[in-house]
Amino acid sequence: MTRAAGRSGLRVGLYVDVANLAMNGGFGMRYDVLREFACRGDTEPIRLNAYASFDAERAERDHVYRHAQLGFHSALRDFGYKVILKRVRWYTDEAGREIPKANVDLDLAVDALLQSQNTDRVVLATGDGDFVQVVRALQDRGYRVEVIAFDNVSTDLRQEADLFVSGYLVPNLLAIPRARGGPPWGQVGSFARGVCYHHDDDKSFGFIRYLTTVEAELWKTDTRQPGSPYRTVFCHDSELPEALRLSNRLPSRDVILEFKIVEGEQGKGHKAVEVTWVNPRTPPRLLTPPATNSTHPPVPNQGQDDVPAEEM
Repeated sequence: MTRAAGRSGLRVGLYVDVANLAMNGGFGMRYDVLREFACRGDTEPIRLNAYASFDAERAERDHVYRHAQLGFHSALRDFGYKVILKRVRWYTDEAGREIPKANVDLDLAVDALLQSQNTDRVVLATGDGDFVQVVRALQDRGYRVEVIAFDNVSTDLRQEADLFVSGYLVPNLLAIPRARGGPPWGQVGSFARGVCYHHDDDKSFGFIRYLTTVEAELWKTDTRQPGSPYRTVFCHDSELPEALRLSNRLPSRDVILEFKIVEGEQGKGHKAVEVTWVNPRTPPRLLTPPATNSTHPPVPNQGQDDVPAEEM
């Protein structure tokens, strides 16, 4: 098959489990930004599938629900998504309670497997561990599989994917309410989200790495590398929420921090203030232990002394 014209020549398929994301931290997510993430590096979107449930019975009696759902589906189509609706069906359990069910897993899995032959990369937007076998099957066929999700992400799914990215860390994918009306993500005075990659317990400070733009080379986590899409900010422990200071969980790539970016003292780099812990319910088993070795020699960073280089 001849590849479509494009600078990268690569093709991507994006498969979104709408309900899973909405119920696990991603409610209000911007689907245009999700598309940009999946298609980073001038990758051509071959498939953009969004799998959503729809309660037809409720829509008949609840006009607000009907109009909201139809408007949402129309917006997805405007962004180029194919909307696959799974009708909600109601069942009565042993206690006489009516239970709604609309599982989209099978549809998503089958489509991803059948349509992958036309792509080079598959992006699954879900945290559901039921897709682990789908990831393995796609990888066995030679495809790169990426996963993006927010909360309650299956550990097995994260580990099986070629790349896992927390949706919280993608610039502008999920709005930061207290940033409304302020500077864009990443600028001085703005709010952003990132992870603490280095922490000095004795000196009570650390460094937070955050993504500034969605680029193809997300692996360039060392901000000194040409083309790295990341930046770092200094953070004193006094700016951290008390629960996090007492938890002894830093550094960790799984603790998501939200912070305001301000100028450092004497113009030396930037620092984080008003820090909050986005996902404090992260199970301890998901927390990444601190790295013991760096792939780069220690060098001053952000104008501070005795700060190790960023770790890959």
